[in-house]
Amino acid sequence: MPNSMSARKRLRQASRKRLHNRQTKSAIRTQMRALLEMESPDEAQGALSDLYSMLDRAAARRLLHPNTAARRKAQLARHVEQLSA
Repeated sequence: MPNSMSARKRLRQASRKRLHNRQTKSAIRTQMRALLEMESPDEAQGALSDLYSMLDRAAARRLLHPNTAARRKAQLARHVEQLSA
């Protein structure tokens, strides 16, 4: 347990941030799974743009490494392209 008041505050802040980060990562994974299961290219294209913004925000906030976000975006783009082909 933290002894000082500032350490207690940092513990509270860290737990709130950890919860928010976990929720954000979970939402990204859920959206990715939903996109990969889509059959319609039009639906997938709309979901892809939403997912792009989620991944970019996560990379900007360093929840994901920027290269990880870029790799996932490329994989999803390839998948949507295969749907429309």
